[in-house]
Amino acid sequence: MRFADIPGNEGLKKALVSMADSGRVSHAMLLYENEGCGALSLALAFIQYLNCTHRHDGDSCGECQSCRQISGLVHPDTHFIYPVNSSRKTDVQKPTSEAFLDLWRGLVLKNPYFLESELYSTLGIEGKSGVIAIAEARFILEKLSLAAIGNGYRAVVMWLPEKMNAETANKLLKSVEEPPEKTIFVFVTHNPDRVLQTIFSRCQSYRVLPLPKDTLADVLVSKTGLDHASAEELASASGGSLGAALNAMGEREEYNEFMDIFRMLAEGLAARDLQSVLDAADMMSALDSREKQKAFCIFAGSCLRKIFMFQQKMPEIAFAVHDEPEFYSRLAEKAGKTFCRKAMDLVDRAALLLDRNVNAKIVFCDLAGQMFLIF
Repeated sequence: MRFADIPGNEGLKKALVSMADSGRVSHAMLLYENEGCGALSLALAFIQYLNCTHRHDGDSCGECQSCRQISGLVHPDTHFIYPVNSSRKTDVQKPTSEAFLDLWRGLVLKNPYFLESELYSTLGIEGKSGVIAIAEARFILEKLSLAAIGNGYRAVVMWLPEKMNAETANKLLKSVEEPPEKTIFVFVTHNPDRVLQTIFSRCQSYRVLPLPKDTLADVLVSKTGLDHASAEELASASGGSLGAALNAMGEREEYNEFMDIFRMLAEGLAARDLQSVLDAADMMSALDSREKQKAFCIFAGSCLRKIFMFQQKMPEIAFAVHDEPEFYSRLAEKAGKTFCRKAMDLVDRAALLLDRNVNAKIVFCDLAGQMFLIF
């Protein structure tokens, strides 16, 4: 993965290149993004640049042995950690990332902008919560205790460190704070507020920005062959996330299902019809997996953002398509000024409770009731 292969975030690319060229490389970095905006790609491009033996024009060559190994995700000194759980695709009772490494490689090589739900589907753990357990820390510490195979940098890439429990973080803490020479940790998160403070405070943080609408539309045209009008529509709906846009191309049915539920909820709120609001909550809890329920929470958050943008008289950056502008405009007029902010907190809390395996029917009934009170 070369920087040239990654659209957008030119300022961040220059900062990473400057860091590498100066030799003052941060031992622990945290890249935070909206899901599917390219943080993993940037992490891989940075590691490749660090280890490239023929850098030129602010990018790796893509042809030396290190570049080929890192691009193929087979570099012996680059290790990957990501949330896992017991799966039908492995007979290991308490698997670690190593047990799914071939599946991880296949997914990243196919689409490095994948969403969390796509990872869980690939690993065969749909309906379960992925976790980064203490066994992962032991594995990494064992790897780092051995001599590096190459002469470049060793790297540990942890995808979604917010899934790491306190025991795992404490085990890794000293290595993150004082890693062996020429060893870096790169954390990629979608929820920096949920990363344990002991880890977060020891990292240099960088924001990975969503792509501008026009840039994303051009990328979709070149990558998928979509006509420009359809690409622009998809770019508007995905909020600058290439991963979300690519996912939406294959998940339009799910989008329509989520939109129907949110419409029922919103129209019930606007009409002060508690029964309709509770019916919408029943539909949320009836979604057929916990990951799908959490995905709905993310979708609802995106809808609330659109309502807020219409309230602020900024519909052009709400990224609403089809008949949505009229729907969100009507809700923006009826909702209280503080509704969107308070509702976002409620949706985030619902997602957190689902992640902790709280009963979905209780979670969504409470969410709907609280939203009814604040509308």
